[in-house]
Amino acid sequence: METERVKCLIIGSGPAGLTAAIYAARANLAPVVYEGLVPGGQLTTTNEVENFPGYPDGVNGMEMMNDMRRQAERFGADIRFGIVTGADLSSRPFRITVEDRLIEAQSVIIATGASARWLGLESERHFRGSGVSACATCDGFFYRGQDVAVVGGGDVAAEDATYLASICRKVYMVVRKPHFAASHAMQTKVAATPNIEVLFEHVVAEVTGDESGVNGLILTDKKGEKLKINVTGLFVAIGHIPNTALFEGQLDLDEKGYIRTRPDSMCTGVEGVFAAGDVRDPHFRQGIIAAGSGAMAALECERWLKLQD
Repeated sequence: METERVKCLIIGSGPAGLTAAIYAARANLAPVVYEGLVPGGQLTTTNEVENFPGYPDGVNGMEMMNDMRRQAERFGADIRFGIVTGADLSSRPFRITVEDRLIEAQSVIIATGASARWLGLESERHFRGSGVSACATCDGFFYRGQDVAVVGGGDVAAEDATYLASICRKVYMVVRKPHFAASHAMQTKVAATPNIEVLFEHVVAEVTGDESGVNGLILTDKKGEKLKINVTGLFVAIGHIPNTALFEGQLDLDEKGYIRTRPDSMCTGVEGVFAAGDVRDPHFRQGIIAAGSGAMAALECERWLKLQD
């Protein structure tokens, strides 16, 4: 197996990873970035991003991530397609396996993100980015004055539903169980919002639509009876899965698998290993926040490496 030694290895190429690459490259750390399964991260599946500073007219998610990539490459970041298949963080240099190559890294920035849980329907996959979203705060604006649906019964679903209710005409909440999993406070908030209709004991059987996007959902109840609702947007809020399987047993993870970092820091419990973006953020999951944490990780990495010289 070919072995390569690098000063700064960045795993992931979403807003956190590429921002870290920009800062690390400008600090002459010669960062090597491996893009992972989804080059550019989750934002590449978003048709239009309107809440990222610097794009007053909005921007296609893929275009924005390509801009970040070009900016990182301009300063010398080495961005490669490749999937990390193994990681040994027990000693320095850290040993990271990328397919048939072994990387010995003096420092590592983990920006592998988190993946949305989906319903697993073919029709859901077909309309992702064209009416199906996993981020109400990212995409809700596009459905102002329209009827939409939120799938899920927990706090995130309740928060999404009440947010959407403030800008949409009507919000359906599709809840699989006969009760909410959300906190009492969030249940009270949903109940007090007149344009939210909760459909308990229903599941989405199919997302319907045409070339212009989603136009409805077919639901089934516990008896197998079908119900058609007319909506132009479906927001899936059944949780996220942090992409941290490679680091189990090596880094401190919370009960949901997110990497724990020190307070006000991107430093993990292993000296020389940093985490940025959604992989350590179970709360906000916004591109701008991920980018900011990527900058912080690179700055802390730079300072740490100086102390090692």
